[in-house]
Amino acid sequence: MAKKKSYVKDYMTKDVINVTPQTPTKDVIRIMKESGHNSYPVVDKNILVGMVTSFDILLKDWADQVKDLMTTDLVVANEDLSINDASRVMFRRGISRMPVINKKGELVGIITNTDMVRSHIERSTPNKVDYFKSTMEQLYGIKAKLKHMEVETDNLRPTQDKVYADELEGRAYELKRGLAEPAIVVKTGSRWILIDGHHRSVAAKRLGYEKIDAYVIDLEKDIHLGMEKTADKAGIKTFDDIEIIDDDQHPLIALTETIKDQN
Repeated sequence: MAKKKSYVKDYMTKDVINVTPQTPTKDVIRIMKESGHNSYPVVDKNILVGMVTSFDILLKDWADQVKDLMTTDLVVANEDLSINDASRVMFRRGISRMPVINKKGELVGIITNTDMVRSHIERSTPNKVDYFKSTMEQLYGIKAKLKHMEVETDNLRPTQDKVYADELEGRAYELKRGLAEPAIVVKTGSRWILIDGHHRSVAAKRLGYEKIDAYVIDLEKDIHLGMEKTADKAGIKTFDDIEIIDDDQHPLIALTETIKDQN
């Protein structure tokens, strides 16, 4: 049941105000007042070379041009980076936005935390749920019922053996603000099998939520699913059996760490 991957280029803001190293600082201040934004990518011959922010102007010694104020050691994203991996980098590094470049190092957009939340909300849902439902019906020769309801977290049987700590932070953020998309659960017999939404469910459990919003595909039969058998072999029966990966050395950080790594 492969999911369609979403990329940074699908959700980034493409129309980005930028400045050059030679832009006068007084012009940047004027642009900030007019646009309401407080940070701008700095480009030189179409290549991203830095970022200038209101903090640079306020906290550093005054300079007449952007080149003497800008920050050049940036966390950047390639436009073909997956949205999930980009969100992991942002949560891990504690940043709210990343410039986006193409393979030539040219600025092509900006991705923000708001874009991340929008991507997770948009990707859920009816189309994905309908796909799971029709797959189950074809696989087991049955007619399933679909319900949108709350499910007790203690009743959920996970089928995934690991989750990422930083992505848990993202799902916790969404849950607290009512932005989290529903999980997808299959009810078979008296069992509630968690199909999609392990990060959300683990985050809800850790937050002490007794129930989680879910789309429930009710098979109305007791069928031992293939993913249950796989989880059995892996010893995954409760959320306590899921490994939480807290590794700051995710390989994609090396690809997105600094502009100089890209050139």
